[in-house]
Amino acid sequence: MLKLGVPSKGRLMEQTFDWFGARGVTLRRAGSDRDYAGSVDDADGLELVLLSAGEIPRELATGRIHLGVTGSDLVHDRLADWDRQVAELTPMGFGQADLVLAVPACWPDVDTLDDLDAAAAAFRRAHGFRLRVATKYHRLVREFLRANGVADYQLVDSQGATEGTVKNLTAEAIADITSTGETLRANHLKTLADGLVHQSQATLYASRRADWGNGAADILADLAPRLDVDPAAL
Repeated sequence: MLKLGVPSKGRLMEQTFDWFGARGVTLRRAGSDRDYAGSVDDADGLELVLLSAGEIPRELATGRIHLGVTGSDLVHDRLADWDRQVAELTPMGFGQADLVLAVPACWPDVDTLDDLDAAAAAFRRAHGFRLRVATKYHRLVREFLRANGVADYQLVDSQGATEGTVKNLTAEAIADITSTGETLRANHLKTLADGLVHQSQATLYASRRADWGNGAADILADLAPRLDVDPAAL
């Protein structure tokens, strides 16, 4: 048996079902929207597991599922040394969004990361504490800012409407996912010119920690031509 983890609701689930369906593998929810059971047609030995997109990186990393579909942003952020725990089999061409750094539009002299670094140092001198960057993506943002020499900041956790934290005075800048930038503009924020942290999309991953015995590797090998993936990536 080979276990495939798929987002359990919303557009990401529908697009995943469509993606597999276009390749001759029919996935469906077994019952109502509150029923997390699923079924598979046209792929012997493949078991569908419906999970939240945020749970799938963890389930892959622990080896409880063999394959999983989720955003690359979640895998890169939630798994340290992610490529040692999972293998990227293929990007799926939907669910695209950018993780970006944004600051208030009323900051006329802050348009780049160098500008942000200077502003952060000035902010700390003026206020006695570090400039706050609200985000859900702590690992990705911390590594990006470190790589680009930005030092005088602190990350604050945001699990709600991140774009509203600047208006609510709980942060001075944000790092969040955006597709069109409309929500940022509506909240009087602008993206830094070089502030693209990560380009995300739905991706099919394979667990390096799962048990690939008992026929699981053979099932993947049978599916590989239809999905246009290379099992040797493991």
